[in-house]
Amino acid sequence: MSDNSILLRAERFLSALRHGQVLGISVHEATPDGLTLRLPYSPRIIGNPESGVIHGGAITTLMDTTCGISTVCVLPEFEICPTLDLRIDYMHPAEPYKDVYGFAECYRVTENVIFTRGYAYQDDPSEPIAHVVGAFMRMGKPGDLKNSGRGNV
Repeated sequence: MSDNSILLRAERFLSALRHGQVLGISVHEATPDGLTLRLPYSPRIIGNPESGVIHGGAITTLMDTTCGISTVCVLPEFEICPTLDLRIDYMHPAEPYKDVYGFAECYRVTENVIFTRGYAYQDDPSEPIAHVVGAFMRMGKPGDLKNSGRGNV
């Protein structure tokens, strides 16, 4: 799959997520090696009005979304893959008035689960705001009864 088709698939997936629209999240880069999304700084996501620091929930949403959409970067066809487990370790608060980027990669793909890892950062990926690991259940392609858990119908 070409980088362009991966980018288009990631953008299409993101455009279907209402929370991504509300937060203004966009695809920054999408390749077979991973996905980077951008969360623009906005007064709507401030957690502390006195300091202007972004709420941790917005960063959690960014990272869950980044890890989830990174699954489309490695699968040959689109599959529904909901979050099974997500762990985020915060290193330090995001600086106010700056966008946040989330990077994620799939490091293991099994028949039933896709394992992801990544980080959130602002100016420098080597100085992450947070690290994330996640697991996503492979439920198959939409309409695929074999993988739906319903057996033969």
